[in-house]
Amino acid sequence: MSRQKSDEQVITHPHLIRLHGNDNVAATTVNVEEGQLVEIEGREIRAADSVPTGHKMAITEIAAGEKVIKYGVPIGSATCLINPGQYVHTHNLKSDYLPTYTLDGTNRYLDSRGRTT
Repeated sequence: MSRQKSDEQVITHPHLIRLHGNDNVAATTVNVEEGQLVEIEGREIRAADSVPTGHKMAITEIAAGEKVIKYGVPIGSATCLINPGQYVHTHNLKSDYLPTYTLDGTNRYLDSRGRTT
């Protein structure tokens, strides 16, 4: 479902899903392009980055060291400030439970920025 707003396409709920009321990230159900407006729970957020389908987008500000919450539970900690609309992945999130392999070159599925290829 989408709607027009001042000549911009705005993606609404079905494409950005907050899985639990305490989550500070939401899952995308479609590819969201950098600069695109998305709506969640009546709020509009401009995507700061492109976010692939099924990945996480910050829906609130997450301070460096703060827990990233998905499914209502912490899934790791922010390694830097993450603003609403930013892609949340291994380049700005570290697991508090398992080693995170990103920029050391050992993960063939990640590029030099720690994003999936």
